[in-house]
Amino acid sequence: MGLVANGAKLDSRAAIKRALALIARDGRTAAMQAENARQVGVKCPVFPTAAALAQHCDLLLVFGGDGTMLRAVRESNGAQTPILGINVGRLGFLTAVSSNDLAAALQKIWDNDFTVEPVFLLEAAVATRDKPLKVWALNDIAISHGAVSRIIELEVSVGGESLTRYRGDGLIVSSPAGSTAYSLSAGGPIVSPGADVFAITPICPHTLSNRSVIVSMKATVDVKVLSRGMEIIVAADGQVEATVGAGDAITIRRTRRAVNLLHLGGWSFFDTVRRKLHWSGSAV
Repeated sequence: MGLVANGAKLDSRAAIKRALALIARDGRTAAMQAENARQVGVKCPVFPTAAALAQHCDLLLVFGGDGTMLRAVRESNGAQTPILGINVGRLGFLTAVSSNDLAAALQKIWDNDFTVEPVFLLEAAVATRDKPLKVWALNDIAISHGAVSRIIELEVSVGGESLTRYRGDGLIVSSPAGSTAYSLSAGGPIVSPGADVFAITPICPHTLSNRSVIVSMKATVDVKVLSRGMEIIVAADGQVEATVGAGDAITIRRTRRAVNLLHLGGWSFFDTVRRKLHWSGSAV
């Protein structure tokens, strides 16, 4: 079993040490990335990179918030090792298990009381005047202005059919997994994990009638940059990947690459949404 943590967080360090003790008590072995083990201050088998750790373990436990989960997905470099997020952050939709429930979570794993859900990644092919590149994301691809806060204009087509021109701070194309991340903050919809769709959500649109659009993941989303004389950035899961300008294009589609997320028995997406967003319902 591989353990990954945000070593800068004291709560993560404490949770890792507790996990190591519980795993050892059950007669099992845990390993970490060498730098991570040094940060946390523990001794265990180590591997030089997160990708090597993932390849040599049958499960990754990721301690932190959703940012730590996204980093683990990115650095594991396409490994098919199942990943379970242990929440020692704040909100955390990807890290659905509380660190307070660590002992019970491990027991469910020992009892094979879990399911593994393959979540397909998004791919953004960025065509610029310099050189083309491809980037991947679990949650979302965002196209937005750089340091200068000015309105940008983007032309969007879906499956070869013109959708509209967006004018505003930018645009987010999110997967179902990413619907509770940046897209939700921008006013986008919450999408059930089983829905095979993209959400296209404008960021602070200049036209109030511009709203999120849900489209099939079987289609491609093509974005052409129309604004001139300003820096526009393309980010994958919050990491800036490229700078684009007028005439450049970004093509977003679902890939065949998938991340395997582990869900413990009794897990429910809608229950997670209710708890994380503090939905209490109403009495009639």
